[in-house]
Amino acid sequence: MFSVLLLSAAACFAQSGNPNRLNLKPGVTVKLRANGTGATSYQWFRNGNAILGATEQDYVVNTAGKYTVITFSLGGCSSDLSEEMEVVTETAISADVSIVKRSESRQVINTEVFKYNLLVRNNGIGEATNIQVKDDLPENLTFVSVDPTIVGTASYNDQTKTVSWAIPSLANGSFVELIISVRAMKPGDVVNRARVTINEIDPDPSNNISVDTKEITGLKIPNVFTPNGDGKNETFFIERLDRYSGNQLTIINRWGSTVYEKDGYLNDWTANGLVDGTYFYVLKVKTASAQWQEFKGYVTVIR
Repeated sequence: MFSVLLLSAAACFAQSGNPNRLNLKPGVTVKLRANGTGATSYQWFRNGNAILGATEQDYVVNTAGKYTVITFSLGGCSSDLSEEMEVVTETAISADVSIVKRSESRQVINTEVFKYNLLVRNNGIGEATNIQVKDDLPENLTFVSVDPTIVGTASYNDQTKTVSWAIPSLANGSFVELIISVRAMKPGDVVNRARVTINEIDPDPSNNISVDTKEITGLKIPNVFTPNGDGKNETFFIERLDRYSGNQLTIINRWGSTVYEKDGYLNDWTANGLVDGTYFYVLKVKTASAQWQEFKGYVTVIR
């Protein structure tokens, strides 16, 4: 008979109370060695099945199972199967971080400041360390600020338009939040994504990225109105004009003469005293940053 001897270069496994059972840590390998007098070749088995190519005295194990071996002498005689050496792999204790990014639910108009909320949570059974959050702002947003009362540290790179948030560690079941304030630069859908990474192997990478789509509304300026007394579409009505703190409207005819001018327009121009036709308008609005933004175009009066 012969014995099976366990060899390892480091303390990467734990011997259980059973001398023929080993608890193997995740990602670690151990070497099994068959000791037999006069043996010239070997055959290793896992769970009773011969392992293809495992014919050396040593066999490196990284998978759970019950391992046995037989030896062959120079004369072709074989030994009985050795006693089983059971290898059990331990379950990895891992962190599983997720990120959710959400913009404010209210309607946001162009040039207005609004907020994003980033929520990072550790759903795994192990502690997450060196958590890194990256949020690349799209071109139609400008950075304003981050909430200073946060866990970890946050910064903004103006060259790459990236908000970076570093969190030293996060225990199982814990979560942290970051609020980012931005300014919308033009109407339309803003698609913004944030991502999170950790030092540990994350078993579920699908929740490491969160995408938020926010509609930024703007002024809706009509190109025609019909002041004919029927109670419908009677004035040059500019939608969302009341969302701006100030405005100036100028109407010019086709000869370049100003026919209407109003500082603080109230959506009440009816083209009174003017003939039907197409007129050029210049509309200026004061944005939330106290800057004036100008819109130009044509509107047709039809009675």
